[in-house]
Amino acid sequence: MKSFEYAAAALRLSAVAGRTLVPVLILLVSSFTSFAQSNSSDGAYELPLKDVLKDIEQHFGVTVRADEKLVAGKNLKYAKWRYRTDVDETLKNVLAPFDLKVKPDGNKKYKVSEFEYYRWPVAEGWAELDRIAAQYKNLTEWEARKKLLRPCIMDALQLSKLPAYPISQPIITPKRKHEGYTVENIAIEILKGVWVNGSIYRPAKIKTRPNGAAGRSKVPIILNPDGHWADHRFRADCQIRCAALAKMGAITISYDLFGWGESGLQFEYADHRKSLSQTIQTLGAIRILDYLLTLKEADPSRVGITGGSGGGSHTVLMTAIDERIKVSAPVVSVSSYMYGGCPCESGMPVFMCGGGTDNLELAAMAAPNPQLLVSDGGDWTDRMPEHDFPYLQKMYSWYGKKENVTNVHLPDEKHDFGINKRTAVYRFMAKNLNLNLAAIEKNGQIDESGIAIEKTTDMYVFGDKGEKLPAHAIKGFANLEKVFEAAIK
Repeated sequence: MKSFEYAAAALRLSAVAGRTLVPVLILLVSSFTSFAQSNSSDGAYELPLKDVLKDIEQHFGVTVRADEKLVAGKNLKYAKWRYRTDVDETLKNVLAPFDLKVKPDGNKKYKVSEFEYYRWPVAEGWAELDRIAAQYKNLTEWEARKKLLRPCIMDALQLSKLPAYPISQPIITPKRKHEGYTVENIAIEILKGVWVNGSIYRPAKIKTRPNGAAGRSKVPIILNPDGHWADHRFRADCQIRCAALAKMGAITISYDLFGWGESGLQFEYADHRKSLSQTIQTLGAIRILDYLLTLKEADPSRVGITGGSGGGSHTVLMTAIDERIKVSAPVVSVSSYMYGGCPCESGMPVFMCGGGTDNLELAAMAAPNPQLLVSDGGDWTDRMPEHDFPYLQKMYSWYGKKENVTNVHLPDEKHDFGINKRTAVYRFMAKNLNLNLAAIEKNGQIDESGIAIEKTTDMYVFGDKGEKLPAHAIKGFANLEKVFEAAIK
C-alpha cells in the first residue's frame, strides 16, 4: 500500500470513529508530501538503497546479498531512473554512486562489495596498456619514457631524497646450521627507531676461486619479498624457496611486510593498509640491498629478486627503480588489469606517473635484463600469454633480447607459490645467476626434502615476546609519520 493510501484509510477510520480530522489531515499531507518527493524530481526520486536492492531482486528475479554496513543509511537519488533492461547494468548504475559493486555469487546471485579501484575488466586493462604502449614506437622513444618514469616513481613514493641511513649496525642472531645452508635473522634500522626484519640464508660453503687464486668466489644476492599469504616469511614454502636458493649458491633474504611479522611489535596490522606502507616497504628493500652489497663475498653484478603476489608487485617496482637489480622473477602478480589490491602495492600515486602507467610498463623497465613471469589460471594473471606477455616480448625485442623475457603459465593452478612455481624460479635463477641447480635435484627432478622447516619463534630477532626490541624503537603510525617527514626534509 502506498503512502497516500495509508493516509486515506486513516481518514476513513477517523471519520467512522468520530475523531477530529486535524491529526489525520496532517498525516495525510505529510505522507503525501513524502511520497511525492520520493516519486518526483522535487525529491530527486530518492529511495533507500536497501529498498532499491530489494526491488531489483523482485524485478529481475535475482538474489542480491549485501552486508548491512555497506548499505545502511544510504539513499539513492534518481533511483528508478538508473534501471536498465539488463540486471548487471542496473546494479552497476545503482551502486556506482556509493563506490560499491557486485560480484557474481552463483546462479542469479550477486554479492555487493566495495569498489575495487585496482581491479579492471580485462578489456579495459588491455585497452589501457595499448594506450600506454602507443606513446613509444622505438627504443629511443622507450628509453626517453623510462627516464621520465623512474624519477616520477621515486617522487610518488616520497623517496626522491632518501632518508639518511641511521648510524647503527644491523642486529644479527647466531647462525643455525642445516644441510647445505645456514640461517640467521637480521634487523636493519631503516629510519630512526624503525626496523625491517628478515632471515638471511647462506650457502653452507662458499667455493674458493678456481686455479688456486686467493680469496673466495663472489656470491649472488637474491631478495625475496613476499605476498599476503598467511604466516608470510615464516611459512613453509617461503623457507623452502630461500633455503633451496641458498643451497644452489646464493645469499638470499626474506623480510617482513610493513606491519606484519616482527614489524607488528611497532605497528598495527591496520597500518599496513595505509598508503605509506608502500613507501616504507620500498625503503626497507633498498636498505636491505645496501647492506647485503657491503658483504665481501657479495657479487654486485649478480643481484636478483623474486616474490609472489604482493611480493611480485614489489619485485616489479624494485626492479624498475633500482638498477642494481639485474634479474627478476615476479610470480602470480603481473597483469594489465590488476594494479595491486593492497595499499602497499598501489597506495602511493605511482600509477599516475607519465600520464598513467601500469604494472606491465613497470615490468618492461627491467629490459633487457632477464625476467621471468610466472602466471596461472586461478587469478588475475590468467590471460598473461594472450596480450600482456606479447607486449613485454616486443619491448625486449627492441634491445635484441627477446629471449631474455620468459613466461611460465600454469593454467590449471591457482594463486600460490607452489612447487611448480618454485621450480620455474629455481631453473631461471640457476641459468641467469650461474647457480648450481644440481644441489637441489635428484634424478632430474627438484628435491626439497633436505630443507628444514624452522619454528616461527626461531626466526625472530627481538625475542619470543619482543623483549629485545631496542629501547629507542618508535611505536604507532603517527610517530612513524613524524619520523619519516623529518627524515626526508
